[in-house]
Amino acid sequence: MIPGALLTPGFYRGMTRLAAPLLPILLARRTRQGKEDPSRQEERQGRSSLCRPSGFLIWIHAASVGESLSILPLISRLMDDHGAINILVTSGTRTSATLLGERLPARATHQYVPVDHPASVRRFLDHWQPDMALWVESEFWPNLVLQTAARKIPMSLINARMSARSARRWRRLPNLVAPLLNAFDIILAQSSSDADRFRALGATAARDIGNLKFDGPPPPADAADVTALSAAIDRRPHWLAASTHPGEEESVADAHQKLASRHPGLLTILCPRHPARGPEIATQLERLGLNVARRSEGDTLTPQTNIYLGDTLGEMGLFYRVADIAFIGGSLMPHAGHNPVEAAQLGCALLAGPDMRNFEGAVAALTQADALQTVSDAAALSAAVDELLHDPGARAAAGDRAHQCTTTLTGALDTTLVALSQWLPARIGTEAQTHADA
Repeated sequence: MIPGALLTPGFYRGMTRLAAPLLPILLARRTRQGKEDPSRQEERQGRSSLCRPSGFLIWIHAASVGESLSILPLISRLMDDHGAINILVTSGTRTSATLLGERLPARATHQYVPVDHPASVRRFLDHWQPDMALWVESEFWPNLVLQTAARKIPMSLINARMSARSARRWRRLPNLVAPLLNAFDIILAQSSSDADRFRALGATAARDIGNLKFDGPPPPADAADVTALSAAIDRRPHWLAASTHPGEEESVADAHQKLASRHPGLLTILCPRHPARGPEIATQLERLGLNVARRSEGDTLTPQTNIYLGDTLGEMGLFYRVADIAFIGGSLMPHAGHNPVEAAQLGCALLAGPDMRNFEGAVAALTQADALQTVSDAAALSAAVDELLHDPGARAAAGDRAHQCTTTLTGALDTTLVALSQWLPARIGTEAQTHADA
């Protein structure tokens, strides 16, 4: 094992060069696992079939789905404020690529981020030649960060997040993390705790401006789908388990079975974080004697359905609108939790497990507003859902508090635009300041 103090940018660069023969093997393995798009693997090598658009180009890197969705309002504002701007968004997952392909506006393009090999990074930067670069949250690829900075491309880390666990890991690599963080001209953190951790790691340009996720609109949903699903549920008691991971589906199933006798006709809506796991989860639930309907298969939701499996992509707006109790997954198992803000915006009474470290700022605000209840395990989840199902007044009040909390925590988008204005064409900065002052 390499001692952390020896891992410098130069050492890392040399190691990645030596690993070049392994990259095709790694990409082939990830393709077999369904993690890579076989038709777009050239993008992972820094090659693109698309031409760079003329004019000012902003490159935004967002690791996966959550980060990608959080920047859509920023992209819209940039497009609205200056028609000549073009935007390139990179991400690393197929699900984020699909969502961005559906939701990016005209003059915004998605590409897969190149693997962090010097040659791939060089090809990517040579081709796209961005005028400025925005990195979202906390994914740092050293070669990509440092080669971008070496080209004197203004670079900002926006909606920046640094959990306590990540900070501890980075502290073991002091000679790598400090150059990485100081390659950014500014670091706009989600919370004061995040900003403090960045500064403790040597980032002199870190400051707290709030969370962009509070400024975004709720996830969209087709009105006809909302009406149809609400009609199918009718007056049945129901609740939602959102963005679950392996191990959590068992807890959700256990909660359903415990609650079914106390709430006749109970329906549990279960949406796995990775919809491709739908067949596996359905089989698992059916072995427990539960009647499962899969949305991806067009299964009809009948009075006999126990679990409605939302194994589709991009429909969380639908499920949050039809359920007024939402458990946020990735939190009972050690996956650091998922975004609670979207459910809060739509007035759900919120539950989450103890591991929500990826969303500390949002969780702190919602908890302080008495709008999110933490459950320690499967038994506590069952008890909390039971209480909310029994008390419609308390359920509605919790949802109202969650919604109100999100409306009082906006402002990060305007502040971000003002902070970026020094590198943007002049009219962007003027209009952003006008928005912020209004």
